[in-house]
Amino acid sequence: SLMLSIDHLVLTVSDTQKTVAFYTNILGMSLEAFTPPGATKARLALSFGTQKINLHPVSQPYKPHAEKPVCGSADICFISDKSIHSWIETFEKHSVIIEEGPVQRTGACGPITSLYLRDPDGNLIEIANQN
Repeated sequence: SLMLSIDHLVLTVSDTQKTVAFYTNILGMSLEAFTPPGATKARLALSFGTQKINLHPVSQPYKPHAEKPVCGSADICFISDKSIHSWIETFEKHSVIIEEGPVQRTGACGPITSLYLRDPDGNLIEIANQN
């Protein structure tokens, strides 16, 4: 294949602070500020593994951006080495509603066990363990 991996995704967010709190405090990602070449102010990203999610505020998305940057339209699956049982405990502790799971699904590399929940903008978030 000519493509190797996903470097980053962009999430359009209504409240950057709430989004950062969810992805760092609950999902354990790291907050990163970066200033692209030619930019005048720093942007925020959430880092995990060898990928990141860049955050674009819905009121002022950075250019270039998707044709219709809207909040809550993403559906992302994260593979985790933390057990699904431990994730259930984490979500209960933080009062995050699990919409579905644990359920069996098929991931990019084979069978996975997944939980489904929502981030502050209503994006569907799938947390999975490889079986």
